[in-house]
Amino acid sequence: MKDWWQATFPKGRQNLVITDAHGYPVQIAYGEKGKGKPLILLHGIGSWSYNWRHLIAPLSKYFRVICFDAKGFGFSEKPLSRREHNGHQVIEFQRIIQALCDEPAVIVAESLGGLVALALAQEYPQLIGRLIVVNVPIFPEGLPHWGMWLLAQTPLEIMQTVDSLRLASLFAPLFREIMAIERRAVLFDPSILTEEDIYWITYPFIELPGTIAKVAEELQIAAREIKNLQENKPNILAKIQNNLHKIQCPTLVLWGEQDSWFPTSHGAKLHQHISNSKFQILSNCRHDASTGASEVLNTAIVKFLQDTEFY
Repeated sequence: MKDWWQATFPKGRQNLVITDAHGYPVQIAYGEKGKGKPLILLHGIGSWSYNWRHLIAPLSKYFRVICFDAKGFGFSEKPLSRREHNGHQVIEFQRIIQALCDEPAVIVAESLGGLVALALAQEYPQLIGRLIVVNVPIFPEGLPHWGMWLLAQTPLEIMQTVDSLRLASLFAPLFREIMAIERRAVLFDPSILTEEDIYWITYPFIELPGTIAKVAEELQIAAREIKNLQENKPNILAKIQNNLHKIQCPTLVLWGEQDSWFPTSHGAKLHQHISNSKFQILSNCRHDASTGASEVLNTAIVKFLQDTEFY
């Protein structure tokens, strides 16, 4: 099967070395297409740049579109010897933007990526020209899926053993089938997910050791943050919620009408807390908007950027 990076980006997959939140050099995989002002696409948990496959070409007609895999995800480095701490994604995202952009960028971020983008807009407002977030877990009541809960409860050492023994690779057909079932569950029209999609969505888990352990680690951090939020203990979620009023850049909040993970009321509430924001519900859309509602998502992004005179 043809390499997705080579087929999608003129220069294929490129690599960038940044200093991570621990102070260590870490390699980040990215691709870019188009010219103009920078527009960065940030994926959610368990995903990688492939999740934006339907938006890259359309948006590259207007912008320099940059896709990257966050540390621990996709084709980026997965440092297993050190544990992550909450908030590391924001620090690393900031350093990626500074390395790749010499002017404020448009940030389009989905799910957990949207949470990272909201925090970035609060802490480093000078880096963002426009902010677009989709189906963000900003007011979570718990992890939205039983599989996430299971990974969050499993000792990390077990997940690292699963990775080191390459069990996902040994049982690749079964793993792909399970992942296909779960990914179709977050699509309004499950039939749009092709066999090629399933191959690439599962590729990092099957072929790149460390992926499963790093996803599990991020889920454990998320579960701990939600628990601390519910128990009124110090947590980053509350900090982001309490500082939403600090976001000043024009912001678009997009939400899938049929998102069963996080209801549209969360989107409306987020919009109310950001003064310079617009709110739009995406019809015929569940949680995975970048795959399941790519056309309406692309249209909404372009219209918002036209309306706010960003290009």
